[in-house]
Amino acid sequence: MDFATAIAILDSTLRLATPLLLACLAGLYSEKSGVFDIGLEGKMLMAAFASAAFAFVSGSVWIGLLAGIAASLLMAGLHGLASITFRGNQLISGVAINFLAAGLTVVIAQSWFQQGGRTPSLLGGARFAPIELPLAETLAPVPILGPIYAELLSGHSILVYVALLAVPLTWWVLNRTRFGLRLRAVGENPEAVDTAGISVIRLRYTAVLICGLLCGIAGAYLATGLQAGFVKDMTAGRGFIALAALIFAKWRPWHALGACLLFGFLQAIALRYQNLEFWGIVIPGQFTDALPYILTVVILAGFVGRAIPPAAGGEPYVKER
Repeated sequence: MDFATAIAILDSTLRLATPLLLACLAGLYSEKSGVFDIGLEGKMLMAAFASAAFAFVSGSVWIGLLAGIAASLLMAGLHGLASITFRGNQLISGVAINFLAAGLTVVIAQSWFQQGGRTPSLLGGARFAPIELPLAETLAPVPILGPIYAELLSGHSILVYVALLAVPLTWWVLNRTRFGLRLRAVGENPEAVDTAGISVIRLRYTAVLICGLLCGIAGAYLATGLQAGFVKDMTAGRGFIALAALIFAKWRPWHALGACLLFGFLQAIALRYQNLEFWGIVIPGQFTDALPYILTVVILAGFVGRAIPPAAGGEPYVKER
């Protein structure tokens, strides 16, 4: 593998890791507050459809982004209503959101556009354009550092940079702010937080809505940045991969970045190489396509060391009288 090929693969890695990273950070906020959310997939899918549909109709990708965020926030609100207000089973609520989004997006897309459950292709201002960083063309001829800056770091859509900036921002919010301290506390010991006069319900709803916001951006990026429109089930299990990355990272933002880049790298390899050959053994393309999902199963099976979730995770809080 030459240097140019390595840069191209890493460039694809960054693009493919972006929706995973946003969804992973979304799950991080929710689960730190004690609300498990396996409905990341459904929220991303609903956001992808809404963003593509409204971007096509309006011709503005920013309207599409707002529509995607709104759709994801609506699904997050449903999850919060079921699991926080009505104290329902959080896992069942998440599964219901996934099923609802999978069916609803296809039905509405077929009703609106009559294209087999997909939206028309997005063109021009209906898609996020790549951003060229300052001095990218000037520095491009510089050996090694030039291609890294001009081809790897430059030329992505704004949502890629938003996702990367969200990592240090999340670390700072969770570890250096009063809100982050309370959020972590409510996921570990909600009774103590309630005793201190802080609303457990409000904190958990806030975390769930932040989760919805990030999933909305992730879904919008899929439909208007990574691809040019919505197709049926276009999330392709990314929500579940993001959950696996979150467990792999043991609920830590910087580790989540590394985990998502690893999954993105495997996807980039699968897209670039249909068949791999090692020491005369040919590995079929179907195996490379399945690598991210195989790694997901391995992680969830517990072969990466014990990951301890928040102590009060998955348990509805009942205020003592």
